[in-house]
Amino acid sequence: MKVLVTGADGFIGRNLLAHLREGGEHDVRVLTRESSAGELAQLVGEVEVVFHLAGVNRPEDPAEFEMGNARLTEELCDAIRRAGTPGGQPPVVVYASSTQADLDNPYGRSKRAGETALLSAAGSGVLAARIFRLPNVFGKWARPNYNSAVATFCYNVSRGLPIEIHDPSARLRLVYVDDVVASFRRILDGDDSGDGFCDVSPVYETTVGDVAAHVREFATSRVSLVTERVGTGFLRALYATYVSYLPKDSFSYQVPQHTDARGTFVEMLKTTDSGQFSFFTALPGVTRGGHYHHTKTEKFLVIRGNARFRFRNILSGETHELFADGRSPTIVETVPGWTHDVSNVGSDELVVMLWANEVFDRRRPDTYVCPV
Repeated sequence: MKVLVTGADGFIGRNLLAHLREGGEHDVRVLTRESSAGELAQLVGEVEVVFHLAGVNRPEDPAEFEMGNARLTEELCDAIRRAGTPGGQPPVVVYASSTQADLDNPYGRSKRAGETALLSAAGSGVLAARIFRLPNVFGKWARPNYNSAVATFCYNVSRGLPIEIHDPSARLRLVYVDDVVASFRRILDGDDSGDGFCDVSPVYETTVGDVAAHVREFATSRVSLVTERVGTGFLRALYATYVSYLPKDSFSYQVPQHTDARGTFVEMLKTTDSGQFSFFTALPGVTRGGHYHHTKTEKFLVIRGNARFRFRNILSGETHELFADGRSPTIVETVPGWTHDVSNVGSDELVVMLWANEVFDRRRPDTYVCPV
């Protein structure tokens, strides 16, 4: 499909282009602030879908809203009208409008005027309109310290810079840029509901203070090693956004290691409700462990070397022994009520990855010394 993206060098535009170009199935053309009116007139006659993302949202002069939003959209409609429909079908125009189009301010009025121009052109058969009234959009490549609180928080906090919050309780309605792009791409796949207004989901309801608190937690997690629940939903999107603003010299960080005559123990990551991840090493002939748990469970994975795991039931005295090595990935799980240890029975250093279902608490360790 032949596609045109206006505002291709903007925040949403750059994300959309990255997705469109990955599969290689679309012929994508772009317009930016540097493009001429002649390029617009030429390109609209060559494409089937126009993603109209160009616009003005924070000008020095409010009069620029009219030119950058309303008039530009009217010029797009006029260019499509003059180009006609060589392929027999009018092009689909996907418009990135704003929820502020409902408000009586210069920006809202200019976006609403753009919507009106598109709907009028659609009513006369010039084009098919798909209008997205977007709330605040967040994600990678947004401009910090401009018009996105999320981008500003992520950029500043990741660099140890202060952030300014006037009203922590101020409500925010947010959509993630990848969800916006996914909604746009569904239109390319023909999966949309026809002319008029379209929605992006999910919409996240939060506050300025909550966003700032989460972003600060992301930063401190490198010290505490405790991560928030960043695997799904809003926190998944927000964490990805935060990491995208890390300066290059913060792409890595050190974690503490504890070394003694047996080897090294390193904690990597702790969670609030799903335990922690770590690894340990053992020199040849060294045995580690020799304890049991009442409730805590662990999973061991030998990464390198040869290990012998021994178990003994603390009530019955029943024993069990098994071997694992780094050549054949095998999970060895500890069982409550069975004391256990692990020995390096090879000639090389033993490296073992470890997951425990709870974060170690020195006040309640649930770990009792008991030789196997």
